[in-house]
Amino acid sequence: MTLIRWDPFAEVLGLRRSGDRVFDGFPTPRLWRGGIEVVFPIDLSETEEAVVVRAVLPGVRPDDVEISISGRALTVKGEAKFDEKTEQESYYRHEIRYGNFYRTIPLPTKVDPEHAEAEFENGVLTVTLPKAADVRPKTIKVKAKELESAK
Repeated sequence: MTLIRWDPFAEVLGLRRSGDRVFDGFPTPRLWRGGIEVVFPIDLSETEEAVVVRAVLPGVRPDDVEISISGRALTVKGEAKFDEKTEQESYYRHEIRYGNFYRTIPLPTKVDPEHAEAEFENGVLTVTLPKAADVRPKTIKVKAKELESAK
């Protein structure tokens, strides 16, 4: 019979891996200019005519959002401002993040930034980016020729 030495740290590492799997679906904060960048959730979809990006930005005013397109990347920047009215409140939990945020989203194809549109409704930003003319599908109509023998 072979004896195996017990390693208490192996059990702790297994417990940590299990805990990490619980948080796999959550956004990961990243360092950004001395602050924290919180990755806000997006949906990125594509139709024959356009690329559509929807971003959830609760508590942010449309005036505090800036959108830019560079090459095949869309950048959304903004600021969630803290309401200073609540001076006397004692917080038990303070999880809502305030301050600057940004996210750069790689786009699946070339777009035409000159005709892009953005709407903000109920905390959801929707950016519609028409595809560039050279990447849109083209339909070629087939013309039928009459045969001379049929005349």
